[in-house]
Amino acid sequence: MLEKEIYANGQKVYDLKDDYLTYYFKNGALKAEGHFIKNKKEAEWVFYRKTGYMWKKGTYIKGKRDGQWQRFSADGQVESDCIYRDGELSKA
Repeated sequence: MLEKEIYANGQKVYDLKDDYLTYYFKNGALKAEGHFIKNKKEAEWVFYRKTGYMWKKGTYIKGKRDGQWQRFSADGQVESDCIYRDGELSKA
């Protein structure tokens, strides 16, 4: 997951401090952030558009989506709201 460290333009792809991982777009804008424990996404993660607006957010448990996930439109409105269990979309 953390194979590529630097984009061709010299921008860092990610920054890992303690157990907190931050991903960046090629232009240096924030791409995603959250806890990264034992090489897996953990707890709440937030993903952003290149414009800086939030795109989606949700929770991971041992690298799998688990719990509520929301996706947002470019103007910040909730586009979808769903529940995952152990990495699978819950039908209930």
